[in-house]
Order: sequence, then C-alpha cells, then structure tokens
Amino acid sequence: MMNEILANVADPTDEGQIKDYLVKILNKEAGDGLGLIYGMGHAVYTLSDPRAVILKKNARELACKAGYEKEFKTLENIEKVTPELLREIRGIEKDVCANVDLYSGLCYKVLRIPEDLYTPLFAGARIVGWSAHRLEELTTSSRIIRPAYKSVSQKREYVSIDKR
Repeated sequence: MMNEILANVADPTDEGQIKDYLVKILNKEAGDGLGLIYGMGHAVYTLSDPRAVILKKNARELACKAGYEKEFKTLENIEKVTPELLREIRGIEKDVCANVDLYSGLCYKVLRIPEDLYTPLFAGARIVGWSAHRLEELTTSSRIIRPAYKSVSQKREYVSIDKR
C-alpha cells in the first residue's frame, strides 16, 4: 500500500493529497481493490494500540536517521485522516487507531530487510498466537475468544530503562 501511495500521490507529505488518495482506496478505485487501509484498526484496541505507540516512536527515530522522513510523514498522515474517512465513507462510529503494522513496514525498509521477508516476519510473529486461538476454538467452541487481561502481579515502582 505504501509503495502505491508513494508512486501515485504527488506530495505524500501533504495531508490533503493523502486524504484524497485514501478515499480512492476506500472506494476500491485504488490499491488492491479490497477497500482496506492497511495498518489501521484493531479488533480490541480502539483508542490506541500500545505496541503501535512504541513502534511509531522508534520508526520516527530510525526514519530520521536514515533519510526516510517523507515516508514517515506519509504514515502519520494516513494515521491522522483514516478515522475521519472511515466515519464519513463507511459510517464507522467506533474509534479507529493505527495498529502495530502501520509503522512496521517502514522499520523493515530502514533496516534493509528485503520486502519478500515482510510477510514471513508478520506471520512468524503471530503463529504461536494463531495456533493457540485455533486450539482453543477446537476444544471450547467455534468462535474466537479474546479474554480480558487481569494482572495478578504485585505493584512495583517503574525503573527507567537506563537504570535497569
């Protein structure tokens, strides 16, 4: 999706131009024809995906050091305008946020990981979880179960990373 946007949007750092192109993607006039904006939305996280927040910070740092500011700004624009477009075009009223995958491709690119490995990296990171979900479905029911998390650990003072 990112390669297509960069190839078809004159100035992808311009929020208005990104918005216009995302409208085409949502209307299935651009992109892969599925009408999806990849890297946006999550089944559980709506206000914020904590993994995406951390990855975005690191992606910004990597992009700035490696000369990929334009690509980073493009992703920020996608993150900014997509929720509004989903409300306007699809009538989606729930909050939509960037998920961890919005910025992962840029990190892979900056790290010079070949594009052919992006999908295997994506799958490899998730295969244990997918397998656990499937085993749970087979043994308990036919629907995906997303249990709530309740910590039972003792509260501790936060120790900054540089002091660990």
